[in-house]
Amino acid sequence: MRVKVISRSADDFTRERSNDLQRVSRNYDPNLRPQEKAVEYVRALNAAKLDKVFARPFIGAMDGHIDAISSMAKNPSHLKGIFSGSMDGDIRLWDIASRKTVCQYPGHQGAVRGLTVSTDGRILVSCGSDCTVRLWRIPLASGIESDDSSNKVCTHILCYLNYDLLFFRAVDHQWEGDLFATAGAQVDIWDHNRSQPVNSFEWGNDTVISVRFNPGEPNILATSGSDRSITIYDLRTSSPARKLIMRTKTNSIAWNPMEPMNFTAANENCNCYSFDARKLEEAKCVHKDHVSAVMDIDYSPTGREFVTGSYDRTVRIFQYNGGHSREIYHTKRMQRVFCVKFSCDASYVISGSDDTNLRLWKAKASEQLGVILPRERKKHEYMEAVKNRYKHLPEIKRILRYYWPPIYKHLIEVDVDIDIDDFDVDICRHRHLPKPIYKAGLLRRTMANAEKRKEERRRAHSAPGSMPRKSLRKNRIIQEIE
Repeated sequence: MRVKVISRSADDFTRERSNDLQRVSRNYDPNLRPQEKAVEYVRALNAAKLDKVFARPFIGAMDGHIDAISSMAKNPSHLKGIFSGSMDGDIRLWDIASRKTVCQYPGHQGAVRGLTVSTDGRILVSCGSDCTVRLWRIPLASGIESDDSSNKVCTHILCYLNYDLLFFRAVDHQWEGDLFATAGAQVDIWDHNRSQPVNSFEWGNDTVISVRFNPGEPNILATSGSDRSITIYDLRTSSPARKLIMRTKTNSIAWNPMEPMNFTAANENCNCYSFDARKLEEAKCVHKDHVSAVMDIDYSPTGREFVTGSYDRTVRIFQYNGGHSREIYHTKRMQRVFCVKFSCDASYVISGSDDTNLRLWKAKASEQLGVILPRERKKHEYMEAVKNRYKHLPEIKRILRYYWPPIYKHLIEVDVDIDIDDFDVDICRHRHLPKPIYKAGLLRRTMANAEKRKEERRRAHSAPGSMPRKSLRKNRIIQEIE
């Protein structure tokens, strides 16, 4: 007679120490767990709710300037350092960890319009409305390793004066190389070791207000001008390459560090436009949600999202291919945001505003700060995977994305031709907003819908084909010049 027995070794289930975790064996056969999907759905719903419960994005403010923050720069060779310049000419180096000033750079007699750091992290370049470009030495690679808690005062090592008395609007350094570019009446290319520009570019007579070097090709740079243009220059040909004319002015430009052929422009009409530099006749994506002019933009080092600061006193984070923001940050005291930066590890966002403060935010509002144990990290990863798996279901979608308020349900019931992209997702998203921004969003949607109805009526009473439809990606572009 054959007898089957179940045997196990006690050594496989006995803890060696009292603090060890109890070993548990699991059978992952789906036939043994008919309610597995239901259990995972509940976990995903709870995880989505807990994300909103624990959303505390604001970390702290860095106070010290006595005038509005006009520019910021990151140090590529040091994680904790951030530079800021104000409208009164004061430049400061901050330690993000302690949120204190480490070093001051006095010298500018007017507003600091642009800041940038060299590739090796040793030279800080600044320009301002006093018609000067100044080079500063950064102590101890970033000045933060020093044990001295008192603020240091550093002096500039070089000062270049624009003898035409035309002040500079922006400055940016090559990602690889010793050249940097300034924007003003024209685009000037400078070398660290020369007191005069090595090259100058000019296309038209309007002021250039921003300049950005390409992260993948050091000799390519993009600028935006007060004539509503976006221009791409190539240093190898010593001539402008392409120019794009839009309907409204572009305040700032940021290249995607992981896809160097793409860049995003922060526009005056409350939107951001992503372009492929090889195909400028159409925007790749239109990023909407702001209710006032977008003043600054900066990409995350991962290239998957970017942060924007706006005149409407909010900071928003967008996916690189998303039409609407995934996060909106605001406080009661924060005024108009003039500059924003992602930290070098993509964990934090720094904003500078008109109320003289720099503010530090978490890139993920509900992220846990401090040391995370391996089991906690696995738990967070599992919850993210579960949320991503069930994000299309109504209850979770309502929390993570948007839902239809009664006003829009009425429009659907009366069979009005609407599209979800026509509405401000902040209004539809399950979250609270400051009343002025909420009202401004409703007003913008009302105006956009009225304009759309007016255009449809004109098209209905015009000759067939006389008013062709134009997509939103092409609607704001007037002309491309080569």
